[in-house]
Amino acid sequence: MGKKRVIISACLLGENCRYDGVTKEDSGIIAAYADYEIIPFCPEAPIFGTPRERINVIEVDGENKIITDETNRDVTKLLEDEINFFINSNPKVDEIVLKSKSPSCGLGTTPILNQGKEVLFYGDGIAAKIFKKKYKKANIKDEKFV
Repeated sequence: MGKKRVIISACLLGENCRYDGVTKEDSGIIAAYADYEIIPFCPEAPIFGTPRERINVIEVDGENKIITDETNRDVTKLLEDEINFFINSNPKVDEIVLKSKSPSCGLGTTPILNQGKEVLFYGDGIAAKIFKKKYKKANIKDEKFV
């Protein structure tokens, strides 16, 4: 039997893939999963590059949309396609560790904004939401609970 597989937000692994070009490396998470096959994940960097315009989760007519901060562009479909491509490339995983507050990866910690960019509530980022539907057997965690 092979190693257990874990998807981890790439910024937590030390990749400079965040919108601002920095990392949020977490040596504790890296150490906790040293015996796993680690699969880095960032849906934003392959599409938009790094650094890039910040994105937000905006509730529009009762639906969460991913909207760029400055240009007000809806990039929801682009991200959904990238996330689904990633899932199809990595169909079997045991655990997932996601970056808090991220519009992509936040697990119950992402600010969901109204169109005036005021916080309505905190929910899941787009990838967290899709992962919960597609990886039903995986243990999905926020970085704060590793």
